[in-house]
Order: sequence, then structure tokens, then C-alpha cells
Amino acid sequence: MTTLKFIYFDLGKVLVDFTVQRLCEQLAEAAQTSSEEIHRVLFSDGLQVSYERGLISTEEFYERFCQQVGRRVDFDLLKRAAADIFTWKPESAALAVHLQQAGYRLGILSNTSPLHWEHCWRRYCVLRETFRVYVLSYQVGHLKPAPEIYRAAVELADCQPEEIFFVDDYLPNVQGAQAAGLDAVQYTGPAELAAELRRRGCRFNY
Repeated sequence: MTTLKFIYFDLGKVLVDFTVQRLCEQLAEAAQTSSEEIHRVLFSDGLQVSYERGLISTEEFYERFCQQVGRRVDFDLLKRAAADIFTWKPESAALAVHLQQAGYRLGILSNTSPLHWEHCWRRYCVLRETFRVYVLSYQVGHLKPAPEIYRAAVELADCQPEEIFFVDDYLPNVQGAQAAGLDAVQYTGPAELAAELRRRGCRFNY
């Protein structure tokens, strides 16, 4: 059995919870339009993908958003509506803390945008205190499950792909990591994740 030297956590749905519905509803209220229209602007027209890939800045995202909805939205109001969609998952975070205290090196591997990451970074101190490597799609220019983001994760972890464990809630992202040589599993809950890690020889107080 290969000894795990590095453990990556996905952010959304693993360490923090969120819904696209809440995102669209809050932006719709800020822009005085419908959540269906917001969903079209963000996802059908590719705006959110461009933002999460780092192809556009927050200011460019704002300008394109306003152009698409046909009105000027207060910039600070839009940022709050877009960012304040997360709730902390304490049991998953506790598991990460126990792993870190047991001596494991931890990182975040996430498809995310500057607004979302900066919001979570400010609000949740565990992200700052427990994890040491951050592979964020908007910084590396690629979204999971593209192979390039996993190559960046391997390089930043500074170990072999098979020595890296990765957990993600979205199965295609897990499969992309496995294709890149990582040991990856789909997240279904903290107890199941702890069991998967113990099967790989991890020892921690959880």
C-alpha cells in the first residue's frame, strides 16, 4: 500500500455547503430580475465559467453581469449577494483539523472564483490555519476535471500522484483525479471519508 503524503479537500459541498439556487435568488434580488434570468446569465452564457477559470477579473465579471441583465447594480451589493451563499460543514472541517494535527499535509483543490474564495478565506479561519496548499481554478486557469489542474496539484504538493489523496463530491472530478494518478474518492459524508482514510493506513484522532 502506498503511503499517503498529501491530502486534498474540495471546498464546495465538502468543507462548505451552498446551492446554486441561493446564488441565483440573491443575485436576482440585487439585480431586480428573476432567478431564471440570473441562471441564464451565469451558466448558459458562460460568465461563471470564465470567472472561475480566471479569464476575467471581478470588475470584468461585474461589467458583463450588468450588461447581460440590462441595468447597473450596486457593485458592493452584487459582491455581497454573490459571495454570502456558504454555510460551514463543521464535521468535515473537524476531520481536516485532526488530520493536520496528526501530521498530514493538507491542501484545497477547488473550482472557485475570487469572490467566493476571498469570502470563505475571511470567514472560516480553518482554511487559513489547517491547509497549506491552495489549488484554485481561477489561479491556475483550469477547472476540474481538466487534467491540467491535477498536474498543478501534484506539482504544488511536491510528491508523486499516487501519494496524494483527494476527496470531491462530484464524481467526474473524482474520475479526473484518478485518471491523473491520484487516489481519489467521492465525498458522501465525514464518517465515510474517515473510513476511506483509515483503509489507506491513516491514523488520526477522529
